[in-house]
Amino acid sequence: MSHPDELRRQVERQVRRMKKAEREKPTLLGQTVYIGTLGLLFVLPMVGGAYLGQWLDSLASAYSSRWTVSLILVGVMIGALNVYLFIRE
Repeated sequence: MSHPDELRRQVERQVRRMKKAEREKPTLLGQTVYIGTLGLLFVLPMVGGAYLGQWLDSLASAYSSRWTVSLILVGVMIGALNVYLFIRE
């Protein structure tokens, strides 16, 4: 095999790789959807914990905001775990 043939094959392979990378480049809309999904995965467990804690606090009025704060913190931990697992995929 001659040197020019090997060089030509390497260049063609690089061109194919560059074209494939250009086709698969993430779009602005795709990145926006990805970031929005991460936000929802983090925020929804916190909001759910806040609402559940508020409801539990209304049932037992002697301990005001004890459940709310606790469940918001649990929501933060669950949200962080959700984000970690989603990014790891």
